[in-house]
Amino acid sequence: MNSLVINLMQVRERIELAALAAKREPEEIELLAVSKTFPASAVEEAMHAGQSAFGENYVQEAVKKIEKLAKLRPWLVWHFIGPLQSNKTREVAEHFDWVHSVDRLKIAERLSAQRGEFPNLAPLQVCAQINVSEEDSKSGASLAEVEALCSAITSLPNLVLRGLMAIPAPSQDIDQQRRAFAAVRECFQQIRTAHANELGFQFFDTLSMGMSDDLEAAILEGSTMVRVGTAIFGKRDKIAK
Repeated sequence: MNSLVINLMQVRERIELAALAAKREPEEIELLAVSKTFPASAVEEAMHAGQSAFGENYVQEAVKKIEKLAKLRPWLVWHFIGPLQSNKTREVAEHFDWVHSVDRLKIAERLSAQRGEFPNLAPLQVCAQINVSEEDSKSGASLAEVEALCSAITSLPNLVLRGLMAIPAPSQDIDQQRRAFAAVRECFQQIRTAHANELGFQFFDTLSMGMSDDLEAAILEGSTMVRVGTAIFGKRDKIAK
C-alpha cells in the first residue's frame, strides 16, 4: 500500500473516531480531499482508493487538472474552495460542481448567470462563506451579514444554496477551535430554522468546516464536510503544472 492510500485510511479513521466521540454517525461527514498544488495523477490515485470529492483553490491550475481528468469526470465531484475573483467566475461556473467560497452577492450573481450559459450542466451547489474570526486577510461575510446573503442566493436561478463554509483563525487550542466552529453552527441552525418553509432553503444541509489540523473540533461542532489536504497528499511546495 502506498503512502497516499495509507493517509486516506488514516484520515477516514480520524473522521470516524471524531464522529463517535460526538455521538454522530461517521456517514454524516463527507471527506473533501483538497488536491490543490498536487498533480492530476495524485487525484487519480486517490480516486482509485475510493475518494470522489476533490477541492481546489486556484482556478487556472484546477481547470487544467479537470480537463486532464475529463475521462474520469463521471466519478469525480469538483469543489472550488478558494477566494474567487469576479474575473474567474466563468471558468468556475463551467467546470465545477460546488463553490464553497461565495462571500458576496456579486459573485453569486455572476456564477448564476454564467452557469446558465451551459444548459447541459446541473445547477451549481454553493455555500456562503463566513469570516467567523473577522480576519482582514480572509474572505467571507460576517455572521451578521450571511443570512441576507443566503436569502439572495436562493433567488438566483442556476444556484442551489447548500450551507455555510468557514475557515477560522488557526489555533492549537481545541477549545478555541470549537468556539469558532460553534459560532458557525449556531448561525447555520438559526438560518435553517428561520427559513425552514422556504423552497430555496430545502437543500440547506451543509456545514463545510474543519481541515487537517482541526477536523476533530469541527466534527464535534457539527461539520458535515471536512476539507483535508496535507494529511492526505502531504506537504505542498508548488502549484502542479
